Amino acid sequence: MNFATIKKFDVANGPGVRVSLFVSGCNHRCKGCFNAEAWDFDYGEKYTDKTEEEILAALDHGFISGLSLLGGEPFDPKNQPCVASLLKKVKERYPQKDVWCYTGYTFDKDLVKGGAAYTEYTDGMVSRIDVLVDGKFVEELKDVKLRFRGSSNQRIIDVKRSLEEGRVRLWLDGGIGGSYYTDEDLAKGKKV
Repeated sequence: MNFATIKKFDVANGPGVRVSLFVSGCNHRCKGCFNAEAWDFDYGEKYTDKTEEEILAALDHGFISGLSLLGGEPFDPKNQPCVASLLKKVKERYPQKDVWCYTGYTFDKDLVKGGAAYTEYTDGMVSRIDVLVDGKFVEELKDVKLRFRGSSNQRIIDVKRSLEEGRVRLWLDGGIGGSYYTDEDLAKGKKV
């Protein structure tokens, strides 16, 4: 796997100050993508054991809230082996830090057994992610007022609670343990 960049003090891709890894390679190719150069799987630098240790060391500060994974596409089947390994080590070393992941795939369709991005690594990755921002970026639905997502079709999912309850539970500002809505609530007119 290649990666485009590592941001060690990111405040845009999840709450608090975060370490963010932007992986390379994405087949979604969303119109208006902010990171189109990272569509190429060969873009950037090779991800190595040294890269992984750099990320783990950057997380080792009390003011760092957690890790954010972006792209490119972290859940592309080509990227999943490396991302799965990193997530395992992050959760072993820093269980108190949260993990956010941004994907163009959908949680309840593409990341489940038989889904478009499902591999032998997917369940392990999902189980170590706290919040998943899912869905392709849709330029026509872009809204700069949205927090932590680019277009209104994208969902911010509390993964742990969704797995526990067997249905999608959306994360809202207020954090884990805050307010939650299901897709059914939104269909009935609740505002996010």
